[in-house]
Amino acid sequence: MKKLLLAGIFFLWNLGFSQEIALLKYAGGGDWYANPTSLPNLVKFCNQNINTKLSTKIPTVEVGSPDLFSYPFVHMTGHGNVVFSDNDIINLRNYLTSGGFLHIDDNYGMDQYIRKEIKRVFPDMELVELPANHILFQKPFLFPGGIPKIHEHDNKPPKAFGIFIENRLVLLYTHETDLGDGWENQEVHNDPLEVRTKALKMGANIINYVFNY
Repeated sequence: MKKLLLAGIFFLWNLGFSQEIALLKYAGGGDWYANPTSLPNLVKFCNQNINTKLSTKIPTVEVGSPDLFSYPFVHMTGHGNVVFSDNDIINLRNYLTSGGFLHIDDNYGMDQYIRKEIKRVFPDMELVELPANHILFQKPFLFPGGIPKIHEHDNKPPKAFGIFIENRLVLLYTHETDLGDGWENQEVHNDPLEVRTKALKMGANIINYVFNY
């Protein structure tokens, strides 16, 4: 039933109907609500530049909620602790194995926590670093060096990791890049237009992958 639900969502998308993406709410004390302007700005950029029909309304969905299956793309961010309940683990695993997609963007400080929870969701799988030639970095905007660096924190290179099911990327974890900060309103971080555009283009590539591959 859940696979059919997600299949129906993609079917309506292909017919030209507007679709919502969502922000993931989680427990543990981490600020899941960080970067409030990022997803609305990403949606606007995608609708204007890659012909998507995404709703500018960004709902919040809890990890363990059945409503998770209403959204083909869910974004997660924050700076601190992340704790998934046993029900959260089961629900998120079912969502991802049924065709859903989760993008986790470390906003600095969540790495040590989120890796443990990802391992609980997929105990028999490992996060795999995406090579620079992965399709995610090819279309519709080319990133020949892979995931771009948006904000500097620890003077470490940006990394993109994934969980693959039947050769399809279902979970993307971006680390040491801070894409979400680059999607925010200009006055929030005072990023130059070039940096914000780079972040939004990479975000558009992620959205494009979710709906086309």
